[in-house]
Amino acid sequence: MISNGHCSVAVLLLRCLRAKRPKKCGKAALFALDCLSMNATNGGRIARNAMRVLGIDPAAAGPTGYGIIDGDGRNCRMLHYGALRVQASRQKQSSGAALQDIHELICRLIRDFAPTVMAVESVFTALNMRTALRLSEVRGVVLLAAAQHELPVHSYSPREVKASVAGYGHADKRQMQLMVRALLSMPETPEPADAADALAVALCHLQTEQARLRYGLPAAKLLAKSRALPSGATPARGATRLPASRIESTR
Repeated sequence: MISNGHCSVAVLLLRCLRAKRPKKCGKAALFALDCLSMNATNGGRIARNAMRVLGIDPAAAGPTGYGIIDGDGRNCRMLHYGALRVQASRQKQSSGAALQDIHELICRLIRDFAPTVMAVESVFTALNMRTALRLSEVRGVVLLAAAQHELPVHSYSPREVKASVAGYGHADKRQMQLMVRALLSMPETPEPADAADALAVALCHLQTEQARLRYGLPAAKLLAKSRALPSGATPARGATRLPASRIESTR
């Protein structure tokens, strides 16, 4: 027999468990809003000096994926993700209609979430010439939006992203989705795969920065400067100094 006191305690415990149970949402937009109040990975808290990364997975024909995460090196939290698919009727209006929509999307994400850095997947060199040119156009408007908002950009190859997130440079789409879900403690698998790839690019940058700070390595921008001139050399007098590019590549 259970006494009245024990029964009341059991009821309170059941109510607390039900209150802490996360609510699932079918739509990605509603789920993204709920993630603002989710706990960080491994139950930790995000530090005040956390880095907010906007990951972009540009696409030539398919949807362009995007994802925003917060991370301080040990804990990370997903804030928002999705993919933009430009309708065929919109693309027929003009050759730059799709590029305009992508540019407006990136600018809106930068204004709404104020990321500290952008991570973009680089062009895959094994593509045919036509697809590579289309992908370069999409990547160009993404970099333009970042430059207009003075947002530094880091570029990572697809193999670097897969090796960093999944531990295997030739991981498929499904493996990347499952690894992104596990690393970000997401209750649902991110869909579509383009959005999961964008989150993976952002995770790749966080892990790269964590390793750089742990081992005291210089930033990619400093490495580029050290390779430009030999040790002890100084530029000649009267030489024109070009402004440093804000696009920092880790390749």
